[in-house]
Amino acid sequence: MDSSTTLIAITIAVALLFDFTNGFHDTANAVATAIATGALRPKVAVAMSAVCNLAGAFVSVAVAKTISGGIIDERAGIRPPVILAALAGAVLWNLATWLLGIPSSSSHALVGGLIGATVASVGLQGVNGMAVVGKILVPAVLSPLIGGVVAYAATRAAGRLSGPERGAGRDGRAGRGTERAGGSRARAGQVLAAALVSLAHGTGDGQKTMGVITLTLVTAGSLPAGSAPPLWVIVTAGLTMALGTYTGGRRIIRTLGTGLTRLGPRQGCVAQTSAAAVLLTTSHLGFAVSTTHAVTGSVAGAGLATPGGDLSRTTVRAMLVSWVLTLPAAGLVAALAVLLTEQGAWGQDATAALLLCATLAFWARSRRTAVTARSVAPAAATAADTAAATSAAGSTAAATATA
Repeated sequence: MDSSTTLIAITIAVALLFDFTNGFHDTANAVATAIATGALRPKVAVAMSAVCNLAGAFVSVAVAKTISGGIIDERAGIRPPVILAALAGAVLWNLATWLLGIPSSSSHALVGGLIGATVASVGLQGVNGMAVVGKILVPAVLSPLIGGVVAYAATRAAGRLSGPERGAGRDGRAGRGTERAGGSRARAGQVLAAALVSLAHGTGDGQKTMGVITLTLVTAGSLPAGSAPPLWVIVTAGLTMALGTYTGGRRIIRTLGTGLTRLGPRQGCVAQTSAAAVLLTTSHLGFAVSTTHAVTGSVAGAGLATPGGDLSRTTVRAMLVSWVLTLPAAGLVAALAVLLTEQGAWGQDATAALLLCATLAFWARSRRTAVTARSVAPAAATAADTAAATSAAGSTAAATATA
């Protein structure tokens, strides 16, 4: 195998590593509230989410085209070493925020990596600024706001129609009786809503890896510019994300399920349905919207609309800091990685080796403070657990600020 073929193979392998981290990083977006309210057991929830993620990968390729040819100008001289560096930045940011239990955007980590690597390699002319603003930055601001407003209004309307359902509050001491009173219909609705969010996640985020692999093949001359993802790319990316989803991502499930606010079954159903509507609509339009932003906004909106509900200021602050830093942080790491990947075959091999070592180091560090399925189940969602989650969230603000 010649050096160019080896580089393409390494880049595709790292793209699939990103896809895997995206799967376990963003599992919480679909199933956190369903687990927190007892609608689904953790293992059942992640298995269902994995299947729906796989199905979602086959729904559309509009977002993949935005990634492969919308944000980055394929004719600006972008080559596979640049994409490898971009993926390195995205993977490292995903692993760091996962270890700290922060619901950060895998989508924005990938976009930040692509922009940073491209600018470092060929300059600003390699980036389509209008596409970045119109399909990345504007949706990044609007998606949590729209999800929050829709969830707030729907929660208030549901309360007027069927009576109040008080939130549990972050201390976990109130709302357990109302949670049981929500009945099987609310829980069944929440299961369906969780499936819809998982489908939307596969439709949106699964396409991002397809787009990166397609961009790699285009820049290597294996596909013509403007090509849609080949079938093998769709299948491979879908299966990899499903596998990553099945591993769980329990750290972020704990933060999003109980660290931000507490929801009853009806509120959780409204929040997830609102998020699914936003995500499926934006994916159809080709906007690279963050699943994390849409779901978090919807959960916050449902929590604020609930009598007795509140939000953890510590968690909100840490999440906002992480959201703001995602694009520039991933871009900076990618820009530095370009200095190595453009040195030739040895630099590209070194980048892949360093990324593998970093991945193993993050995994080993996570074993010191393992989060089990029992830790995210409702019975275990005590004040101590919530304090641990919000403490981890709070540490991210300091950690990212000094990074």
